[in-house]
Amino acid sequence: MTSTAPAERPAARYRGLDGLRAVAVTLVVVYHLFPPALLPGGFIGVDVFFVISGFLITSLLLREHDASGRIRLAGFWQRRARRLLPALALVVGLCSTLAWIVGGDVLVRLGTQVLGAATFSYNWVSLAGGGGYFADATPELFRNVWSLAVEEQFYLAWPLLFLVVVLLPRAWTRVAAATALAAASAVWMAAVVGRGDDVTRAYFGTDTHAFGLLLGVTLAFLLAPLLTRPPAAVVPPLPEGVTLPPGWRIVIPPSDAKTRPRWVDTTLARTAIGVAGILALIGIVVLATMPATGSVVTFPGVLLLGSVLSGVAIVAGVWPGSWFGRALDVQPLRWIGDRSYGIYLWHWPLLVLAVAAFEGTGTSAGVPVWIGCVVLVATAAASAASYRFIEMPIRRRGLRASARAVGRRLRGEPHGRLRGAAAALAGLLMLAGTGAAIAASPEESSGQAVVDAGRAALKDAQREAAASPAPTPVPVETEGPAAVHVTGDRISAVGDSVMLASAPALLERLPGIEVDAEVSRSIWAGPGALESLAAGGRLRPYVVVALGTNGPVNVESLERMLEVVGPQRHLVLVNAFAPRDWIPGVNADLQAFADAHHNVSVADWAGAIGTRTDLLAGDQVHPGAQGGRIFAETVADAVDAAERERLERKKNFLRSVEEHLGIDLDPKPGGSATPAPRHG
Repeated sequence: MTSTAPAERPAARYRGLDGLRAVAVTLVVVYHLFPPALLPGGFIGVDVFFVISGFLITSLLLREHDASGRIRLAGFWQRRARRLLPALALVVGLCSTLAWIVGGDVLVRLGTQVLGAATFSYNWVSLAGGGGYFADATPELFRNVWSLAVEEQFYLAWPLLFLVVVLLPRAWTRVAAATALAAASAVWMAAVVGRGDDVTRAYFGTDTHAFGLLLGVTLAFLLAPLLTRPPAAVVPPLPEGVTLPPGWRIVIPPSDAKTRPRWVDTTLARTAIGVAGILALIGIVVLATMPATGSVVTFPGVLLLGSVLSGVAIVAGVWPGSWFGRALDVQPLRWIGDRSYGIYLWHWPLLVLAVAAFEGTGTSAGVPVWIGCVVLVATAAASAASYRFIEMPIRRRGLRASARAVGRRLRGEPHGRLRGAAAALAGLLMLAGTGAAIAASPEESSGQAVVDAGRAALKDAQREAAASPAPTPVPVETEGPAAVHVTGDRISAVGDSVMLASAPALLERLPGIEVDAEVSRSIWAGPGALESLAAGGRLRPYVVVALGTNGPVNVESLERMLEVVGPQRHLVLVNAFAPRDWIPGVNADLQAFADAHHNVSVADWAGAIGTRTDLLAGDQVHPGAQGGRIFAETVADAVDAAERERLERKKNFLRSVEEHLGIDLDPKPGGSATPAPRHG
């Protein structure tokens, strides 16, 4: 008698993975909604998702291949579409419509974003447009969809490669192949970051960020023998009239049974792997508390370590008889894990919309705690509703069957017709709202627009200067303290994008001023810029430096700039105004440096614009036309004040010399210095 037991198959649902999804999405949501103090490295949750996805998808493919000897690619991709598209379409349609209502910078390049989301190519589309996960300037409404694009590209390519990998003769060769691919991806990320490319390219690239998915593949191949249950032994029926002694029976074990090692099911093994899972979870949370470095330490260092720890947690969760997996799937983690996809989709666009609607800024300007809390509640509600009314019905029935169900309701009883009509109307409104939002979307943000205008003004000024002879310097008026005005031809200005946005106003207020400003400049670039001007003989008596927006002050850089300026010139440091946590420290350090040096002063841009933030662009950093005039006036006032102080020091010096020598060193026109009468 032969066994007819079913072929070995892994369990349909793995324990611990829902809880691990909950941990991953919590890290990402806290990172976005409550920055930067709580979890500055919470973006590592995305890599946890990647490892889970790689493991699950490969396990599904292995199950189908073991059961039938082949893979139905069309069916696989259809299931992925059924799982991903409904919630994505709802989020994109509703949030695009809300963006059209809110208006402003949330509409920037919305058409391109929707295209990237719809075609699962958002990561590459965003990179081509200069945006990205770590780009602060533009609040991309659907920026979080980049990871979904990476996963979907993996879902398209991996089943095809899987059919090649399973041809390898031994299980260890499959594991080695997947591990080698993961290592190659991590090394490529390190190479991209190491050669000085934008970190976002390394982070967004499917090629550079596939190692988490591929580590999940490695786990699936590695654990396949442990996650299968041997087919049951067969107890054949006894021939009629044949009996056995009490307690005896005939058992025919399956001849092809693949039994896993006995030690896998021991208490010691389960305890050890459970402890490893706890330590891995703790390690992931610790990594989430570490801010990104912008170097290979984080990309791929921390991300790769987080992926490995995620793999350990998965092993501990799915281990046969694991108590760790049961503990990780407790409520409410199980609830969150089931809805983690919707939570991830909803939280970011809702945050961008809320900050724009209530604060008039982008998320880079900071997220008030109350907005973070409101968005958290809204995200939970939206993801729960989407899961119940959109995602699960379509996953059960399919896209076409769900569409037919809506059609039947429209033709059915009045109550059903009303519900069907409401659903159809809501869909049409979202479609119309999305179209209106795309039609109204600008190609650049308000901040970028003012910076571009400043750059164009500088280019025009440079062309005019090259085409005309150098102007004759205008003497400084010294009839009285209030009449002192330093002309632009005596001022050199070096700055960042704030000065660049203010360039038209500076050129108008101080004709002849030389402005050297670039986007993303920090205080570290100041000495080099001044040395270049000095080497060309273009460093003028008054040197204005505005480099406080893009990072903390480095005192050594200030000392080097003052050394280049020298004692015969005056250095004016423009303080900073921006919704960045380092700005108060920057302004305090600039003021302290000015107080310690007689030929250094501060132009109080922060004080001048602090009560007129309506004159800034949507990023609350770059001044518009009117704001630029305030910037220019602040600089001019600071330079004039420095000139008055210089004249006052000169006057006091002459007075002291006159008193000491007894002569008049400031004779009337046409006269000569004559001794003054001495007394005593």
